[in-house]
Amino acid sequence: MTLPAMLPAILLASTFPQAAPTPSISGTNEQSLPPIVLPTLPLHDAPPTGTASSATEPSSRALSSEHPPAAQPVDVPAPPVKSGKPPHAKGDPLENFNRRMFKVYQGFDRSLFRPVAMGYKHVVPKPVRSGIRNFFSNLTEPIVFLNYLLQLKPGKAAETAGRFLVNSTVGIGGLADVAKTKGVNLPHRPNGFGNTLGYYGVKPGPYIFLPIVGPTTLRDFLAGQGDALVLPIVIGKPFDRVEYQAPRAILLGIDKRAESDSDLKVLLDGAVDPYATLRSVYLQNRTAEIQALKGKSAAIPDDTLEDPLTDPAAHQSKAPELSDPLADPAATPPETAPHP
Repeated sequence: MTLPAMLPAILLASTFPQAAPTPSISGTNEQSLPPIVLPTLPLHDAPPTGTASSATEPSSRALSSEHPPAAQPVDVPAPPVKSGKPPHAKGDPLENFNRRMFKVYQGFDRSLFRPVAMGYKHVVPKPVRSGIRNFFSNLTEPIVFLNYLLQLKPGKAAETAGRFLVNSTVGIGGLADVAKTKGVNLPHRPNGFGNTLGYYGVKPGPYIFLPIVGPTTLRDFLAGQGDALVLPIVIGKPFDRVEYQAPRAILLGIDKRAESDSDLKVLLDGAVDPYATLRSVYLQNRTAEIQALKGKSAAIPDDTLEDPLTDPAAHQSKAPELSDPLADPAATPPETAPHP
């Protein structure tokens, strides 16, 4: 085909628009789209690898310092629990038992014992009550005499024998305490086998409280049984008969409770811990009695008074000491070593 014949076809093709070039995915064309790069954060636990570790290490350290790892809980072992007996006051290893017995006594005292004792005090005239008390007290003078001999105190033993003789004759079998008057001046001095054991160094042992017996110690409780056997063994009837022992124990118990009512009120009514207060007063009195027998000061050693349950006001209390159950309230107090 000649050029003049092709010229119309060329002019017709030049009138149509040309299509835009298609972007190249392979990246050979300069107008292709750039690749999409997602930012990544370095992991704390993953150690850097390869050549990129030097570039990412500073940013990783900075991120670790700004967000420190959470502290892991540490299991701390619990302290071992010490097995053993519960704590108790010094000299009172049976404290739990004693406190239960004290509660039993308090209930019995409120419901029956004190009402009967106070009724006895109001109904029976004072001369009759004093006569009964003096009679039974006079029967204990041979026991006092025997223990003064065991303690190698012949002077006190002779005074006790003289007192027993005067009251048994002039005092009509002990109903009247003539020996305590000014002319004779032989007061009752309580003494027993418990004092003798303490005089020779026997320790009191554990403190004991029993509803019928009251406050005591193992030494005094066992020694009291020995004192009670002297007359039944040496003399026999009627002291070894239940018909004598039972009425005597009941009558003396009621009389003792009636005469000590005011003292117990002063001692226990304002006490923080009545049980501990009664225990402290009893142990102090017993220690003072033993010290007086030895001719020493009646001051109580510090280790004896070391009691964590002692009433804070006990040392400032002016409550009287626990009196002897067979002593006449109007009798002259026994001679003891002077207080410092």
